[in-house]
Amino acid sequence: MTTKLDIAPNSDRELVLARIIDAPRENVYRCWTEPKLLTQWFAPKPWTTPRAEMDVRAGGTSLVVMAGPDGNEFANPGVFLEVVPGRKLVFTDAYTKAWEPSAKPFMTGIVTLEDEGTGKTRYVARVAHWSVADREQHEKMGFHEGWGQCAEQLEEVAKRL
Repeated sequence: MTTKLDIAPNSDRELVLARIIDAPRENVYRCWTEPKLLTQWFAPKPWTTPRAEMDVRAGGTSLVVMAGPDGNEFANPGVFLEVVPGRKLVFTDAYTKAWEPSAKPFMTGIVTLEDEGTGKTRYVARVAHWSVADREQHEKMGFHEGWGQCAEQLEEVAKRL
């Protein structure tokens, strides 16, 4: 089970989830960047991730499709802004592809990974929102519970690699 870390947000528009994941950093990075692995953990159960497409490079696009228990699908297109292999991913929904602005930007995610002892990863996910209202909406949607559950699911997948 992941270990919670208490890391404060940098602003009133940011949410943070931080954990020690009992899996090597390289495995955690693979789970974030390989569609076949990402679909196994990305949505909090009973939700699923039926599809993911990723071009993991600065300017590369991503498409992650989440499905609710009722089968309704929700596409989440975005663009990678920064990629430091094995260590950092910065992505946003402000663009849908090739610098085409989205209709309603919501967030920018910054995931950092650091070695934490032998075979463990310090995992910090910061989510910056365009407004305080967007941050509040994300909290009400269950950010801490949902991203926390996903971190547990991520750990399960990463440990098996």
